[in-house]
Amino acid sequence: MDLLTREEYGALAAGMRFATQAFVDGGYRPAASGATFDTVNPATGAVLAQVASCGAADVDFAVAKARDAFEAGTWSRAHPSHRKDVLIRLAKLITRHARELAVMESLDAGKTIYDCETVDIPEFIHCLKWHAEAIDKMYDSVAPASDDHIAMVVREPIGVVGLVLPWNFPLLMLGWKIAPALAAGCSVIVKPAEETSLTALRVAELAHEAGVPRGVLAVLPGTGPEVGEPLGRHMDVDMVSFTGSTVTGKRFLGYAAESNAKEVVLEMGGKNACVVLEDAENLDRVAAHVVNGALWNMGENCSAISRLIVHRDVADALLDKIEAHMRDWPLGDPLDPQTRLGAMVSRAHFEKVAGYLADAPAARVGGGTHGDIFVEPTVIELADTAHRLARDEVFGPVLSVIRVGSFDEAITVANDSDYGLCASLFTANAKRAIRGARVLRAGTVTVNSYGEGDISTPFGGVKQSGFGGRDNGVQAHDQYTQLKTIWIDLADDADEAVG
Repeated sequence: MDLLTREEYGALAAGMRFATQAFVDGGYRPAASGATFDTVNPATGAVLAQVASCGAADVDFAVAKARDAFEAGTWSRAHPSHRKDVLIRLAKLITRHARELAVMESLDAGKTIYDCETVDIPEFIHCLKWHAEAIDKMYDSVAPASDDHIAMVVREPIGVVGLVLPWNFPLLMLGWKIAPALAAGCSVIVKPAEETSLTALRVAELAHEAGVPRGVLAVLPGTGPEVGEPLGRHMDVDMVSFTGSTVTGKRFLGYAAESNAKEVVLEMGGKNACVVLEDAENLDRVAAHVVNGALWNMGENCSAISRLIVHRDVADALLDKIEAHMRDWPLGDPLDPQTRLGAMVSRAHFEKVAGYLADAPAARVGGGTHGDIFVEPTVIELADTAHRLARDEVFGPVLSVIRVGSFDEAITVANDSDYGLCASLFTANAKRAIRGARVLRAGTVTVNSYGEGDISTPFGGVKQSGFGGRDNGVQAHDQYTQLKTIWIDLADDADEAVG
């Protein structure tokens, strides 16, 4: 899809209308309390809409409708090809409304329209199609047994699931969760981030239009304490999949333990290391990867490169090239297609990132802020791993740099973290590449590139970055299904009598 001009995007934004009520049982409805909250365009501070602020009563109602739909079997027991057809229809509807959703996402999250148009919306559509096509290719199995028995191992949808989303990739994370959950036959209740609820509400309407039955997909906007916690504690929710901060993710383990021991899958924070060894080839290409990893989505990315661990022999040359590449990431109006760095998602998050900069050593690149919502791309060198910039997830366009003298030291520094989501390694030595990828403690390790794999590869972390399952890949279906053993005795009565 060709990009429009800034003026054309502005005209679309000016005419945008938003769904603002919760979506439950196939239609929009206000919060039971009648409460609302303002959703704000972070780039301008303008109020976009007043959105329903749901609470525990709305959770109870949505869960009851989801359970009714699940037990009725119109979706949970539908033929796999039917669920596939519905999800493909949804993908086509999203394609038809792609530009509307891209502008809506940019306005609501401060994301650049460039990323929304070229990454987020296309990947959301691809995710829906991929999981739709996987539905009727997930085979059950027969376990080895005696001649007198058949042992079948079958997958069944887990039931009613709560899907709790982050604010940094509202649509893409919605796709990562609803696509495999709906493919499995579950009924789902989505709790979008309070800062970014608008696109999830619109997608719910399109899903109903595509043929997702009433009760099967609900979207409840609201705060964590008012919606997220009641979902986590609900006795009739079978499973929760959460993406967000490590602090909040840990709470869901507590909610599960204190309620019905529901299954919990957590995809949490990251402090991702990029290791560049002295034999790395083409430092200009390495720098481009590092800058993309550090600045994509304003650094508001759990897999962002936030730690550069570089061999001292190539450090100066690489940092010069990183500085040059950062000039290709202009900061400004998210609706300008030339902009590569938009606004922080909220004033509160801006203040958090700015606080890290205020407490940091002098920046080699950037370090400034603009308009109380924009943060410059920043590079800061650190003497060691003691500074909080080397340990905390900043979630902004801030790259910390530590110089090392050997492969072993680089791996030690990279693994010196509470997190273990992603890591990158640049080297021309194949043995060191494989060895490094094996010993780096992360759920995804890329070699001579930055990335997260793709839809076919499982995504998740170790240590305090993840727990209980993976998004993406066929493995994503595992968290929304449970295995049942069906043991069939074939022996006839005469055989049993003789035995």
